[in-house]
Amino acid sequence: MRTQVVIIGGGPSGLLLAQLLHRKGIDTIVLERKTRDYVLGRIRAGILEVGFVDLMREAGVATRLDRECFTHDGTLIAYGNEQFEVNFRKHTGTSVTVYGQTELTRDLYDAREAAGAEIVFNVEDVVIHDAGTDRPSVTYRLEGNEQRIDCDYIAGCDGFHGVSRQTIPLSVRREYEKTYPFGWLGVLSETPPVNEELIYSSSERGFALCSMRNANLSRYYIQCLLSDSPQDWSDQMFWDELRRRIPDAAAEALITGASIEKSIAPLRSFVCEPMRWGRLFLCGDAAHIVPPTGAKGLNTAASDIYYLYHGLIQQFEDNDSEGLERYSEKALARVWKAERFSWSMTNMLHRFPEQSAFDLKMQRAELEFLRENETAQKVFAQNYVGLPY
Repeated sequence: MRTQVVIIGGGPSGLLLAQLLHRKGIDTIVLERKTRDYVLGRIRAGILEVGFVDLMREAGVATRLDRECFTHDGTLIAYGNEQFEVNFRKHTGTSVTVYGQTELTRDLYDAREAAGAEIVFNVEDVVIHDAGTDRPSVTYRLEGNEQRIDCDYIAGCDGFHGVSRQTIPLSVRREYEKTYPFGWLGVLSETPPVNEELIYSSSERGFALCSMRNANLSRYYIQCLLSDSPQDWSDQMFWDELRRRIPDAAAEALITGASIEKSIAPLRSFVCEPMRWGRLFLCGDAAHIVPPTGAKGLNTAASDIYYLYHGLIQQFEDNDSEGLERYSEKALARVWKAERFSWSMTNMLHRFPEQSAFDLKMQRAELEFLRENETAQKVFAQNYVGLPY
């Protein structure tokens, strides 16, 4: 087989790139190691920056998003029983969009299938060949048979554990990582959200987040020990602990119910440099991870897709390689700013082991400065709604 671009990874970033390229007449094949149902069963974030929504519209897959999404003009930040709002529209003129990643991925799958474009599921033993040359290829096994695709370029959208980043020689890539000494216990429940805006809450007992997917589907998180497992937490234990970590008014308004999904995610900051090697380009979690504080994971993947998509169009339509040559430089410049924002929010809102009394006073000062200072709120809002591409 031959195609112009092989996309490894059938999650939202790989599918979005495929759809954008398809609308420009560029052939792609998407390789996914799991089934469609498995990918759609993964519970992920649902806060989209304005740039991501614009890309969905450009890809022609925003009809349901525009109809069903929630627009958030701000967010609430709490500490103890204190609470204040950072108003995004006031400070930036824009908002963020709440639309579940599962629904977004479903829209992209439907568009791919409607176009008759190829997605190969259940692939195994993916190997990238000759990415450092002008004749790259990808081999994989499907139902026990080896397949080969020759191509012009390869987009590695296969996540942190995928093959793409590992293909870049150790002599070329450098990895930067910070692991955090706690995780997030997340619960999804068919209950109305406790507030029309997200609540990020810092308390003496640890961090909590009140979020939502739609009018009757809520997503809640609490900071937990890395040694915990979801089985350690009954639904009642979770709801009781969440109430202790959010302001009294929110605790009283909280409507609880049986969890339909419960999981623990460790927190990590990670960046791989460079994000390009020859004709292989890394996107999203294949190249970088952020803590979920600040909702930048999916959105940094979208900015990678923006830069790569425009670089490929520039190459195929104008025979100009400038966009691809500078892809890693442009993507990393924005990635590191998103890393900084997620890291700073994580440090401001969580309880860390062995924090001193001084450290706790500094956290409190950070929160109060943000509450009282218009300039600090503007900077926060600019980062939260998304820095320009």
